Amino acid sequence: MRHTSTLSALLLALLVWTNDASASNTGSGNTLRLATWNLEWLIAPREFRELTASCLPRNASPGNRARYIPCNVADELQRSEADFRALRKVAADLDADVVALQEVDGPVAARKVFPKHEFCFTKRPGVQNNGFAIRKGIPFRCAPDVESLSLGGRVRSGAHLVLYPDDRREIHLLSVHLKAGCPRRPLDDPRRDCETLAKQVPLLEAWIDEQAAADRRFAILGDFNHDFSIRGPARTDDGTLRNFWAEIDDGEPAGARLVNVSSGERFVNCSAGQNYGSYIDHVVLGEKLAADRRPGSFIRTTYDEGDALKRKLSDHCPIGVEVSLAR
Repeated sequence: MRHTSTLSALLLALLVWTNDASASNTGSGNTLRLATWNLEWLIAPREFRELTASCLPRNASPGNRARYIPCNVADELQRSEADFRALRKVAADLDADVVALQEVDGPVAARKVFPKHEFCFTKRPGVQNNGFAIRKGIPFRCAPDVESLSLGGRVRSGAHLVLYPDDRREIHLLSVHLKAGCPRRPLDDPRRDCETLAKQVPLLEAWIDEQAAADRRFAILGDFNHDFSIRGPARTDDGTLRNFWAEIDDGEPAGARLVNVSSGERFVNCSAGQNYGSYIDHVVLGEKLAADRRPGSFIRTTYDEGDALKRKLSDHCPIGVEVSLAR
């Protein structure tokens, strides 16, 4: 009788532990794992083949075409099932509840990497969209695109996701892919790419200020295409925007102070073949959400060296962080 009671107690304890682990893994427990990943021209095979047939040669104008891929992408990034399988392995290792995505054609392509998630994507007709993969079971609402970031459709808009809408745990997330070409230069550099990025920064700050003024928990995740470790004042003496991070992390209004989760973390390349020196993908937490950050939970998921050599993965790999949901 004693052995039976002991066995029953062990089985009950195992059941409780299993249920707790399952709840945590679906974001319905006390912890939420957030991440961001640029998947480099991720397009489902059928759509990729169709786009390849009419790819855009180098230096050619797309004209009125909204959907196209450059011919070098058509030649180099057609992914096989083995490639998608390797990407799914990275996603499984990441094991994130919510992943901000960049350079993804839409849900059909995203589902090839995240088969157990649901999706929100921007409505941009082009093949490079921002969005989110959300683990099934987590309540969410796809909010309207932040179209201001697209500068009238010239670049990419932002994807706005609301987790646990109308709940005390509500969190607002923004997935961004900002203008490339100005990763470590000041924003007042005369290069056109820096000028374009400098136009996006005040619009991003406006979204941040809106969330802070509404007393929300929020975060911005994505490919900012800029190194936030660059120091210096936000603006020059004549008021010209110069420093990205100093501009958005100005602490105004109240609640707008930001935390970049990779700050102070050692930079790690995705694979041995890369030689980058700093992060341009970021997870930036608003003040209220930063207070719920789990200490020591910074995540950098790198690639298996064999897969990095043989498979078409991405020139980016995920970073992330865990936050507490309990309130």
